[in-house]
Amino acid sequence: MREKKFYWGASTSAFQVEGGYGEGGKGIATTDVRNVPKGIADSKIASDHYHHMLEDIDLMKELGINLYRFSFNWTRVMGDGYEPNPEGIEFYNRLINKCIENGIEPFPTLYHFEMPQAFVTDFDGWHSRKCIDQFVKYAEVCFRNFGDRIKMWGTINEQLIVTAAPDLNGNHEPDFDRKMKNMYQMSYHMSLAEKKTIHKFREIVKDGQIGPVCSMQVVYPESPSPENVLAAKNAEDLLQNCFLDMSVLGKYPMSYCNYLKGSGWFPQVEPGDKEILESNKPDMIGINYYCSTCVRSLKSEEDNSNLPPFYRNNLFTLGSNPYLPKTKWMEFGIDPEGLYIGIRDIYEKYNLPMIITENGLAYSDKLENCKVHDEYRIEYLDQHINQCERLLKEGYPILGYCPWSLIDLVSSHQGFQKRYGLIYIDRTDEDPKECRRIPKDSYYWYKNRILACK
Repeated sequence: MREKKFYWGASTSAFQVEGGYGEGGKGIATTDVRNVPKGIADSKIASDHYHHMLEDIDLMKELGINLYRFSFNWTRVMGDGYEPNPEGIEFYNRLINKCIENGIEPFPTLYHFEMPQAFVTDFDGWHSRKCIDQFVKYAEVCFRNFGDRIKMWGTINEQLIVTAAPDLNGNHEPDFDRKMKNMYQMSYHMSLAEKKTIHKFREIVKDGQIGPVCSMQVVYPESPSPENVLAAKNAEDLLQNCFLDMSVLGKYPMSYCNYLKGSGWFPQVEPGDKEILESNKPDMIGINYYCSTCVRSLKSEEDNSNLPPFYRNNLFTLGSNPYLPKTKWMEFGIDPEGLYIGIRDIYEKYNLPMIITENGLAYSDKLENCKVHDEYRIEYLDQHINQCERLLKEGYPILGYCPWSLIDLVSSHQGFQKRYGLIYIDRTDEDPKECRRIPKDSYYWYKNRILACK
């Protein structure tokens, strides 16, 4: 970490921190109209970054980071989705310029969960190929307005999650079979959109890097039985490899194809798609990692209908790993070595540099005497940064590390009960107060960790 330039960063996403609902020409996004449980904060105010942007950048400078990984809100850049919104573009210009003035390199993701609700209403969102062209149009607006200053870009954040969440993509089909078919068609269209976007990026942004941001899946079998080992292999293909293989290799894993065809869910493909998918290889891969996953084979009589769509299959189901410590919000277990294991596997398969774009511990932090003593988060971050150092010493091309998250932000279903930030946002789910920023103990620890590596 001392021998060459290493990015010490921190991450956020637009819909989880910005707020500014209805301000500055922002249009309506799927995340603005999603179903939020009663008593839980929505994204209309969130962490109010829209009005605290300069203060947040000052806190980044004090922290000592040299990279800010954030996302553009599609409906702030494009209003209702169809035409550029000058006020939104100007907001991001101010953010970008202020970061650069303070020695912080901006690293945006184009698509982090939210999309224009108008697209869902007008043509069924990602289920239609029209969404591909609209995404490329939006990306081009970003490249032309910001590409002169930004050289590192993410395309789609966690395609696994965004394809499976109806509140994010509009796939509210009640029939399970049709819902699953829609989900896999949407995912296919996203992959096409990503490839076309990379092609457009090459035309506009010179000497830049772009790539997907994946939800890295480190999958262990619950036992060494052949059935459980096969379940783990299947889980890797359905939860990760289907996305990264498409991003880097331009094709799906064979087992994934066989599963979709056997289920009647294989997406509709058009002439010319193969050529698009096989070209426009990304330059790097963003890695989001929180914990590993343990799976086992599914018993014939088991009911898995209460699981998320990507776990609802006959190839594997969730198991339990007794070797990992668990918390309320980290129920799969805390597994720092899983980061090392997963990075090794991804590099050996794709041979691309990687950057840790998200890694963090969720906790219901308590503010006491204007301080947050989050030693549990410090321990988690320290253990995972140690794994990054281990990987670098062994020669793996890790470009940087970005904890999730810079500030507390609104979680999709737990609001502000579930916090990840290095900086405490003084608000509750039902009372936004003034969203005062209060650095936690982990903020000062991370600052010193960065200083020690310079």
